Amino acid sequence: MRTQQFSRTARSLVAAACALTCLAAEAAAIKIQSRDPAGFGFNDPTPAAPVGGNTGTTLGEQRMNVYRYVADIWEKNLDSDVEIVVSAGWEPLACTATSATLGSAAAWNVWRDFENGKPGTWYPQALANKLAGENLSNGQPDDGTGYGNVDIKTQFNINLGQPNCLAGSGFYLGLDGNAGDAVNFAATLLHELGHGLGFSVVSVQTSTGYRLNASATAYSPTGLPSIWEGFMYDNTARKSWLEMTATERRQSAINPLQLAWTGPNAVAGAAITLAPLPVVKATSPAGAVPTTPYTASSFGPAVPRSGKLGVLATITAQAGELGPGCSPFDAANAAAVRGKVPIINRGGCTFAEKVKNAQNAGAVGVVLANNVAGSFAPGGADPTVTIPSVGVLQEDGERLKAAVAAAKAYGSRTQPGAVTASFAIDPNRKAGADLAGRPLLYTPNPLIGGSSVSHWDVSAVPNLLMEPNISDDLTLSVSPPKDLTLPLLKDLGW
Repeated sequence: MRTQQFSRTARSLVAAACALTCLAAEAAAIKIQSRDPAGFGFNDPTPAAPVGGNTGTTLGEQRMNVYRYVADIWEKNLDSDVEIVVSAGWEPLACTATSATLGSAAAWNVWRDFENGKPGTWYPQALANKLAGENLSNGQPDDGTGYGNVDIKTQFNINLGQPNCLAGSGFYLGLDGNAGDAVNFAATLLHELGHGLGFSVVSVQTSTGYRLNASATAYSPTGLPSIWEGFMYDNTARKSWLEMTATERRQSAINPLQLAWTGPNAVAGAAITLAPLPVVKATSPAGAVPTTPYTASSFGPAVPRSGKLGVLATITAQAGELGPGCSPFDAANAAAVRGKVPIINRGGCTFAEKVKNAQNAGAVGVVLANNVAGSFAPGGADPTVTIPSVGVLQEDGERLKAAVAAAKAYGSRTQPGAVTASFAIDPNRKAGADLAGRPLLYTPNPLIGGSSVSHWDVSAVPNLLMEPNISDDLTLSVSPPKDLTLPLLKDLGW
């Protein structure tokens, strides 16, 4: 991320609550500047058959068609008198046969102390230009790259889908969302441009809590805040990030399920977008068991909103396994889970492998417990998995296992007491929001650089565009009642 500064007479940005009906914007203009050389990326002449509404006849043309289509979505949702300039390119990004960096985007310049901005506060350039009513980088000398003055810089993985780069799962270039096992480029690009427009903490180093200093030369404990920070409220510390020390910000960035967004547009949007909180309810002869929020796995059958899950069970460690449930179950574990729902800790292998091993042993469902603090969405794919599975917090998994152990003493000699679990919803809570209904930001522990704080939490239902993972059920909407991206950007000043 490059930084620039521009000093003018400053006055505070006045933030006002806005009814959701005001989210419809007038218009903005987005200019796409390709930095790809001839024959590469957007200029790739490889013939391609039209797909999913994309009528391009070469690979490069189809890529640019998706880019233009997504840029048009943002144009219709934003209001700015200043053209938004995006530098776009395709590059060989980090990847292996089983994982890959799809792409990235960020504000390439950030500004402070400009007209109509909040004094002493960093803004991404596209938003700063909108508020100032002019292109703040106009007339600034380029840094030699050819894109030194752009608002947003993006790059996407040219090798995706090749044998050494998430083999077989390349970008889908259709516009209809029917990506199948491929990666939906339209949804990925919509997400990344959201970051470039301002869906990011921008000028805070989350690993230290330091901020970018006034001269834009380094991060320091006494640096200037970003416009993002005034809407971040930590329910544990009971402070916004504007009120915190660097140490407190660093701790808040790894405080799972406790960092909420307080902007009035996003809070209002959450009320009509987020679903009631799905929970596992457990009954035990040993006494009450707290309801347990969960996130459904991306594989296996759909989890019902209500109905019996089954009798909970635990498993024991097996010699030589990579992690709990990672090897075919031995006789003792198979007997323990047959017709039941084992609680299996995360780690050692994929979630789908754990669930498949439990299924092969006769389990009727699986509760996957995190092995670190924070929520998670059990991802993966295996079409042969036919039993439901859900992910729960580390502490909730431990509580459920303790309840199973405590219940055994309440049975008979031949039939130990058992904990029975069922699916339900908590009508008083929203999935992905705190107790006050404010949407939660992603704060896993340990920190995930580049993802922590600058995304919605993965506990949100439905899946949101600006979560850290691109889900296959996303639409290309950025507004309630389907999404919360635009309301957050409106909170920032868009």
